[in-house]
Amino acid sequence: MFKLSKKIAVVTGASRGIGKAMAETYAQAGAHVICVSRNEDALNGVADLIRSNGGSASVAACNVSDLENFQKLIKDTADNYGSVDILVNNAGITRDTLIMRMSEDDWDTVIDINLKGAFNGIKAVTRTMMKQKSGRIINISSVVGLTGNAGQVNYAASKAGLIGLTKSAAKEIGSRGITVNCIAPGYIATDMTDQLDDQAKDLLISQIPLGRIGSPDDIAATALFLASDEAGYITGQTFTVDGGMVMI
Repeated sequence: MFKLSKKIAVVTGASRGIGKAMAETYAQAGAHVICVSRNEDALNGVADLIRSNGGSASVAACNVSDLENFQKLIKDTADNYGSVDILVNNAGITRDTLIMRMSEDDWDTVIDINLKGAFNGIKAVTRTMMKQKSGRIINISSVVGLTGNAGQVNYAASKAGLIGLTKSAAKEIGSRGITVNCIAPGYIATDMTDQLDDQAKDLLISQIPLGRIGSPDDIAATALFLASDEAGYITGQTFTVDGGMVMI
């Protein structure tokens, strides 16, 4: 189950964290993975790791907020490999501060990468997937897009926007055999959470019914399912992977 043999997957924000875990998981399942971010040196490390474990991967530097750049990436991928079967819009940044202190640039930059980047990816890949009459698009949101969070109005708005984008795109292109779904991670072990002291971690964990912070592999497992043939009748949905922190 959940095999991706001979599939071509594009994963943005693949240089670390959740994106890296998804790229590795897809490769283990048999896909050729195009690892995408702006940091080509870091991407080469991820691709080398995938290949050392018997997987297939290549790298592509891309600014996802630039539509022309994204369109070129998708065209080159389709030309080189014959298809684009999976697109994961994972690239994202934070610029946290209270709204009264937030600059216009803080707002624009987060929206451009997190939300416009996903729009660009979907727009760029849709024609290719429509010709194929198949495809999987997975957007990585956040529980913050469902609940909001003080000090993150830009990030929360971008992640809430991804949920609406997912639903609308799913309705537009579902008849062509393309599914569009969204994953909303909760607190996931990252460089940021590693820096928290024990008291802060205990407070965080107290909000999570399963009693632990998640790992990037938890998100990657969900992304693998959504990319697989077994998820072919699921579209327009948002999957919270958060240890039960947000229950709707």
